[in-house]
Amino acid sequence: MGAKLLTPDFGLVFWMTLGFLILFFLLSKFAWKPILSALKEREKSIEESLRQAEKARAEMSQLVAKNEELLNQAKEERNEILREAREAAEKIKADIVARAQKEAEEKLKQAMREIEIQKMAAIVEVKNTAGMMALDIAEKIIRKELKGHAEHVEYINQLAKEAKLN
Repeated sequence: MGAKLLTPDFGLVFWMTLGFLILFFLLSKFAWKPILSALKEREKSIEESLRQAEKARAEMSQLVAKNEELLNQAKEERNEILREAREAAEKIKADIVARAQKEAEEKLKQAMREIEIQKMAAIVEVKNTAGMMALDIAEKIIRKELKGHAEHVEYINQLAKEAKLN
């Protein structure tokens, strides 16, 4: 009995082969064409998806390159604007310093003129005061008649001391 299971009968083999051939014929007649066409369609769809993905990758790399180019241009423009701003600031600073120096020189000249005027006024005042003192002393000398030269010198010294005290 155990050997009978391992060795098939001719009838069983015939009917199994006949069933397989009928199944193969039916599958080839009705199923293989739709399955093969579905596989071809799937293959075309995959190829189209791959082409689109490659195209999208190329577009993305172009966009990245364009983005980098725009970024570099923006950086260059920023650097140019900063350079121009620095130059303008330096020019304004130089103008302000020059204007301040000019004003300082003008004020210094004006102060020197004021000092010179005040100096001249002080000199004139000293001369006027000295002249008035000399006139005052001369008037007093003339009014007093002194006897000798020694008395004149002594009287002049006394008047000079009095004039310093006033």
